[in-house]
Amino acid sequence: MNELQNIIFWNNLSKQKKKEILNRPIYTQTKKIQENVSDIMQNVLLKKDHALKKYSLLFDHIQLNNIKISADKINKSNRKIDIELKKCINRAIKNIYSFHIQQKIDNLNIQTMPGIRCEQLIRPINSIGLYIPGGLSPLFSTFLMLVIPAKIAGCKKISICSPAPISEKILYIAKLFNIYDVYQIGGAHAISALAFGTESVSKVDKIFGPGNEYVTEAKRQLSLFSQTISIDMLAGPSELVVIADSYANSDFIASDLLSQIEHGNKSQVILLTNSEKIAKSVIKKIYIQIRNFKNSILINKLLKNNHIIVTKNLAECIKISNQYAPEHLIIQTKNPREILKKITNASSIFLGLWSPESAGDYASGTNHVLPTYGLSKSCSGISVSDFSKKISVQELTEDGFLKLAPVLQKLSLEENMLAHKNAVDIRLSFLRNKKND
Repeated sequence: MNELQNIIFWNNLSKQKKKEILNRPIYTQTKKIQENVSDIMQNVLLKKDHALKKYSLLFDHIQLNNIKISADKINKSNRKIDIELKKCINRAIKNIYSFHIQQKIDNLNIQTMPGIRCEQLIRPINSIGLYIPGGLSPLFSTFLMLVIPAKIAGCKKISICSPAPISEKILYIAKLFNIYDVYQIGGAHAISALAFGTESVSKVDKIFGPGNEYVTEAKRQLSLFSQTISIDMLAGPSELVVIADSYANSDFIASDLLSQIEHGNKSQVILLTNSEKIAKSVIKKIYIQIRNFKNSILINKLLKNNHIIVTKNLAECIKISNQYAPEHLIIQTKNPREILKKITNASSIFLGLWSPESAGDYASGTNHVLPTYGLSKSCSGISVSDFSKKISVQELTEDGFLKLAPVLQKLSLEENMLAHKNAVDIRLSFLRNKKND
């Protein structure tokens, strides 16, 4: 039975129904998952490697002798990757590097007034942990999306966690970037190991990378309760919105919708169009294209979370998209850049007929680790700045201090911060005494 059959006519819906349509599929964070993850984290904190081996056997059904991958195994991975794949990985690396190197910002050094110099120093985060998901297929592309900006930022110590058996492609990329702290563990126990450290796994300062609901819950708990570690973001299931008009190619749209549905049963795709003809054609093409996949039955079932919506005009499509704030947005219209000017909320945008979402996932150059669940309203995808920190510096000369002192005294007094004012008064007294000597 086809799971995607009915076209939704937006203007026929009640306000409540419109709200329901734009609701995301619930990303499971049940009380049971929260409790399980809390127990896992506590066990890893207390029992370290012993707990990691226990959970690898329990969840991944693998008996680990060594948690850390040997340097020899990493070095030999080069022999197990075919030449064509190596060429494609190199092309992706060059494009991702070219885009991200432009994000690197210089230190600031300015004089705010005579005698007062303020600086902003950019420093890399010293130690980071990258989580690379396993699942149906290890996402080595995510490794590229994380390690390249980390290297550009200048991170010195980079650790990798990915479920066992760890992919040779991941090991090959580790070798390319001279990374040898690679651990064959996944799930909440991997996040815990990076956060707390064990006999085998080095503790890090910040954790990056998407994962399943257990990984996400572990990161969530760390972000709430840990005072010594930070995370990149809480990434949920993948999302795609397509805005299309009558000039769009329904074959292309169908293929893009299917490419996102493939991520799993919580993924959500939405087509917004002012053309009923395009809407009907896309539905037809989806079921034609599904037949080409070995997992066609699975993909057909995954269609139930997704919607084909017909609006009265493109302005309404834009309004709905901005309200939804998708992770990925494809604009396939006659003048996509005109639509782009009116988009305020989206994590990554793909313009025109020849920009499939797959390009951003792999090798166009932009990052594919992106905010979901509407967080593009206030957050951005991973960039070089996420792997660095900013340190402010101020230096006042004696003359600069004297000029600013009355301002400091008045403002601190108004806030009733008398010790702050005293720090200024003491210096002024010192200078008066010095002048009188």
